Amino acid sequence: MTAQILAPPQQIVQLSGISWQTYEALLAEIGDRQIRLTYNRGNLKIMVPSPEHEVYKKVMGRFVETLAEELDVKIEPLGSTTFKRPELSGVEPDECFYIQNISAIKGKKRIDMNQDPPPDLVVEIDITSRSENSLQIYADLGVPEVWIYNGVRFSINRLENGEYVKCDRSLAFPSVPVLEMVRFLEQAETMDYLELVKSFRNWVKNQIHKN
Repeated sequence: MTAQILAPPQQIVQLSGISWQTYEALLAEIGDRQIRLTYNRGNLKIMVPSPEHEVYKKVMGRFVETLAEELDVKIEPLGSTTFKRPELSGVEPDECFYIQNISAIKGKKRIDMNQDPPPDLVVEIDITSRSENSLQIYADLGVPEVWIYNGVRFSINRLENGEYVKCDRSLAFPSVPVLEMVRFLEQAETMDYLELVKSFRNWVKNQIHKN
């Protein structure tokens, strides 16, 4: 087993040669504590999120909910639910949402990737390039769309033929130029949270009126 410790802003430890059984034991031990685990074919990443990460995570999640509200799209937010392919991979998204497949999981206490569909939309805050490995896991799970923000750039990634391709339109919200969201994200650390949400909501309403 080898380990590599990466520097802040997020505390990250990367381990290789980890068994699936060890990963599951760690998940059980950690419980609901603010520690995130990503497992991919024997490689384990342990992350303690930074305040910066949590600010963007909260704002991005609220923006998705605002889009759904204004566009009258039904969503089921499942936050950082753990999704697993036994013996292969496991991941906890920053935020995730069921949209097209909402009826398949509504009311369920547990999601089983052997029989249930993956989230329709995953949001990742990539302050320390964490999503590079996670994208392979999301492809394994069949997640059709992943949004990534790294503190500077925002990208929409669609799953095509088993790989993610950057696109300029969202599958979940195709009528709105979602990439323009970046200018609101850039204000997340300086602007009052509710004022930012209100500003974003007004922008969404203006986009709807244009169509």
